[in-house]
Amino acid sequence: MVKEVKINTDIIKLDSFLKWCGAVSQGSDAKFLIQSGEVKVNGEVCTQRGKKLKKEDEIEFDENIYKII
Repeated sequence: MVKEVKINTDIIKLDSFLKWCGAVSQGSDAKFLIQSGEVKVNGEVCTQRGKKLKKEDEIEFDENIYKII
């Protein structure tokens, strides 16, 4: 199931997005998970915590898929 997440800006960084959508509780958790290759952006593993995301991007983490709207 895809969870749609609305953001209030044109772009958001990957680590900030994981906090925003509630996937992690702290930024340090997001940093660790991203750097260890546990997060996918649009189907590809992403290890850049500063990766800029935009509307329509899909983020996959812990068997959940989040779509930015």
